[in-house]
Amino acid sequence: MIEVLILVLVFFVLLGIGVPVAWSIGISCLLTIMVSIDSLASVTTIAQRMATGLDSFSLLAIPLFVLAGQIMNQGGIALRLINFAKALMGALPGGLIYVNVIAAMLFGAISGSAVAATSAIGGILGPFMEKENYSKEFGAAINITASTTGLIIPPSNVLIVYSLASGGVSIASLFLAGYIPGILMGLALMLVATFWIKKKKYPAGERSSLGTILKTFLDALPSLLLLVVVIGGIVTGVFTATEASGIAVLYCLVLSFVYRELKVSSLKSIFLSSVGTTAIVMLLIATSMSMSWVMSFENIPQNVSSALLSLSDNKLVILIIINVLLLFVGTFMDMTPAVLIFTPIFLPVVTSMGVEPVQFGIMMVMNLCVGLCTPPVGAVLFIGVGVAKTSIQKIMKPLLPLYAVMAIVLLMVTFIPAISLWLPSLFE
Repeated sequence: MIEVLILVLVFFVLLGIGVPVAWSIGISCLLTIMVSIDSLASVTTIAQRMATGLDSFSLLAIPLFVLAGQIMNQGGIALRLINFAKALMGALPGGLIYVNVIAAMLFGAISGSAVAATSAIGGILGPFMEKENYSKEFGAAINITASTTGLIIPPSNVLIVYSLASGGVSIASLFLAGYIPGILMGLALMLVATFWIKKKKYPAGERSSLGTILKTFLDALPSLLLLVVVIGGIVTGVFTATEASGIAVLYCLVLSFVYRELKVSSLKSIFLSSVGTTAIVMLLIATSMSMSWVMSFENIPQNVSSALLSLSDNKLVILIIINVLLLFVGTFMDMTPAVLIFTPIFLPVVTSMGVEPVQFGIMMVMNLCVGLCTPPVGAVLFIGVGVAKTSIQKIMKPLLPLYAVMAIVLLMVTFIPAISLWLPSLFE
């Protein structure tokens, strides 16, 4: 118990005083293991576990997908997706709200980044919505929540991390499993938007002609084909997820130059930004892998599993408890370390009760997506607020019903396995 107390208390104290998450994880792991072995061996062991934690071919996909997302953000891809969504939905009352959701789903899915989707879609659509007297706060709330669908709809870096943490769950199966839950999440957010639009009595927009719809579709088609190339190649076994990420970078680079939106001089800033993001993610992964090893060394996953199973032998009760715990974790911890730390703890519990690892992976990611939209450390929340030039206090009211429908979809995925498992089963 001494080791467990040191690990938990040091970690939360460091987080509380503002130490970055990766450093908090690493320092708490080091101090914990020092109780059991001498200091020199402790430092060597933690360093070794951090290094071996990154020694995975699958992880190479993460920096490449990050780079692809950066190229998309500056290469005109987001603008074309927004134009296509606007041509489809812009004529509806409050149509720009629907455009925001659809564009965020498309761009988030293609880039695999909620942060990129929030900044790109919010930055482009925000001024249009403000000009047409839409509520800035509700627009920001929709943008923030809709952007997280890109972490569920593949390709998703977080699902790759889960595959690593779970001991090798098929990335192709995880990618396929994310489609229906991600689309359901987007539809649920649009349902809330419909009630909001009726309450505010937003007018209908201009109807786009068939020619305009066709033109914007053809303009966005090369961007949409990226999903077909990447996911189709992975599912059919033509290439691995890591090889797909390299193809995605090359495809986006060529497409951005074809669109004439990207200059050679811009590549330096894109590469630097990608390296910075990758370095943060990789440090989180390295320290989180060391924490997973420390917890395993101290038998924490086994103890937690025994404790949970002693509370109830009802699968539904255990799943609700795990969901509540993950929702709490998501409010103060970044997604990547949360997946790496809590997957080894909770996965043995749910698999012993008959839950498929693929279903649990989608459930876990959806759970933590809610955390990205909540204070005090929700990265997507802060970026969305910054892009909209508003405050967290002002958008909390419109966010509440959106949180509610996200929770409902999460419960559906938790208790109806077919939502996440049906599509992968077709390709077995």
